[in-house]
Amino acid sequence: MTAKLENDTFLRACMRQATEYTPVWLMRQAGRYLPEYCATRAKAGSFMGLATNVDFATEVTLQPLERYKLDAAILFSDILTVPDAMGLGLTFTQGEGPKFAKVIRDEASVNELHAPDLSKLRYVFDAVKSIRNALQGRVPLIGFSGSPWTLACYMVEGAGSDDYRHVKTLMYSRPDLMHKILSVNADAVAQYLNAQVHAGAQALMIFDSWGGVLADGAFQEFSLAYTARVLSQIERRYDGADIPVIVFTKGGGLWLKQMAELDCDVLGLDWTMNLGVAKELVGGRAGEPGKALQGNIDPNVLFSPPAQIVREVHRVLDSFGAPHVDKTLKGPTHIFNLGHGISQYTPPEHVSTLIDTVHAYSKVLRA
Repeated sequence: MTAKLENDTFLRACMRQATEYTPVWLMRQAGRYLPEYCATRAKAGSFMGLATNVDFATEVTLQPLERYKLDAAILFSDILTVPDAMGLGLTFTQGEGPKFAKVIRDEASVNELHAPDLSKLRYVFDAVKSIRNALQGRVPLIGFSGSPWTLACYMVEGAGSDDYRHVKTLMYSRPDLMHKILSVNADAVAQYLNAQVHAGAQALMIFDSWGGVLADGAFQEFSLAYTARVLSQIERRYDGADIPVIVFTKGGGLWLKQMAELDCDVLGLDWTMNLGVAKELVGGRAGEPGKALQGNIDPNVLFSPPAQIVREVHRVLDSFGAPHVDKTLKGPTHIFNLGHGISQYTPPEHVSTLIDTVHAYSKVLRA
């Protein structure tokens, strides 16, 4: 029997319901800035050793919740598990990031590509079940995947990139091949996310980390359309509960009005977008349809002194405007987060300042 959820603030905010305070969680909240995470990773021997071991993945997912009053947990995994299961050979080298042994750059390799057998990702689903059980209803668990376009960037480049030369060359010179890759990715991502829901994920997030590197027009054709294809296949209700979905496109503020048409519940923002302006673009009034917003403080704020962190948290919460407090209507809601993942160099005590300030000041705003 699944434990009753003690803190559903994050889920209610996702569904645009009034909450007593602004919920907060952090992208990459289980990571190298925490000494306890580094100790567990050392035991595991490698990043993939950590991610593929159910006990270790459970342990590191819960570590930030032991330290901070976070309102959600996020599965400890990586966005590149899906292409790894397609046979591309994912490895992580300390200090260098992910690399694939095989790249997809020509017609032959594209034609060989197909959605992976989900049994190859069993370690992810087992981790979801284990984490959900270990949480005992403390907070909801978020499952996630990379977007079809973001996965394609890594699959074609073979690693991270500064200029996206290989993937953009393929996109512009052989758009037919790029569409094939993205079609396979979209269907695989949808299956992967649904399997996470069946294993116990209570919300989902799609990381379109590299959507913002595209030109206008290309973003709509090669990123947005395939994120929409994923969303059209996701199960939005399971085991009697709604499953909210967050879409985050780093650098996507330019296209926010078009993203508001996506069939998702929450749009994530990086730090370049004003929350109040975003709210007006995606549905800023109670009783009207719209999207919740997630974000969007600059992660580098966490390197500044605590007093400055407090000021910046206040500024972000103030920029959203008056919180939605009418419990009889759905309305504009905000989930506090960083505008991208937390840096490994972040002082852990500064994270405490951020989280405690979000909770305290957002309550004041509702008083």
